[in-house]
Amino acid sequence: MPHHVVNGIELSQAYFTDVIEPIVSSRLPGLRYAAGRLGSGSDVLRLDDDVSRDHDWGLRLNLFVPDDAVSAVRAELERGLPRTFQGHPTRFAFTGESEPRHHVEVTTTAEFVVGRLGFDPRTGLDAYDWLSLSGQAVLEVAAGPVFTDLAGELGAARDALAWYPDDVWRYVLACDWNRISQELPLMGRAADVGDEIGARIIAARLAHVVLHLALILERQWPPYAKWLGTRFAGLECARSVGPSVAALLGESSAAARQCALGDALGALLERQNALGLTNVGDALIPFWDRPYLHPDPAIAAQLIDGVADPEVRGLPRGRGSVEQRTDNVDVLVDPRARRLAVTC
Repeated sequence: MPHHVVNGIELSQAYFTDVIEPIVSSRLPGLRYAAGRLGSGSDVLRLDDDVSRDHDWGLRLNLFVPDDAVSAVRAELERGLPRTFQGHPTRFAFTGESEPRHHVEVTTTAEFVVGRLGFDPRTGLDAYDWLSLSGQAVLEVAAGPVFTDLAGELGAARDALAWYPDDVWRYVLACDWNRISQELPLMGRAADVGDEIGARIIAARLAHVVLHLALILERQWPPYAKWLGTRFAGLECARSVGPSVAALLGESSAAARQCALGDALGALLERQNALGLTNVGDALIPFWDRPYLHPDPAIAAQLIDGVADPEVRGLPRGRGSVEQRTDNVDVLVDPRARRLAVTC
């Protein structure tokens, strides 16, 4: 890799500036288009490294043009692209492909966002639209850099995805607290009957929900599993919550795991209270007369009590967004399947 290129984003920026923009501006003058590095790939999140470069990494770019210009732009790129740029081939085969091709994706803004989200956010989103979004799907549209946006269509789509409406945000937060409530007592119960493997599996599931809760609380879209911990580590609350999550996963006794989880949830509740979303003193309270704890039901109740939108108030309690309902990858990468998962 050339020493002056640090990551895929830097390479894409140079590719656009030095190669793609001159082709478009000279051969299709006056075209109002947008360009950026969006879609799949660790470089979109600026998290690519040497390992990332072993497949599907290289000269990649997205061009968003009017519908009647798609064919012309594709034709000019086929004619005008050099064989290499900065030592990288402009045409290479993706995983599962046998024929090399260039990876300047030319499409319309509408086609791109509908393909990733299942709808065009510029036309407005209802509650089920929001719940059908995985964080990764949003990041593929909104996280990568935009190098130019002459028409403003791409910017409008990304702006519409900035964050949940407050009522949906409250609902999703409440669902994470409910998820923790459903499984936390089971962690201790499994350990008590000698099922250490089961107890640790539950602890890991709870740790995943804690990270999701932290990201949602900080208004950050969660990426897919590979980068979840990395994104969490960049949060301000990671300094207080992270050590407790590590302890939850590493402790050998049920009591120590429960204590670690309590510390993590206490820190998140403090942050949530500071945001004015709730006003609850303790994150965990006794679970009936058993020696276990669970989240105070007042936490989820106060979050839902603050919801004004009738559509959101009518949503099934505790089910949440698609990524709170399933971790099945074949569902999460399919916009139609995601929508069906939250409407059934």
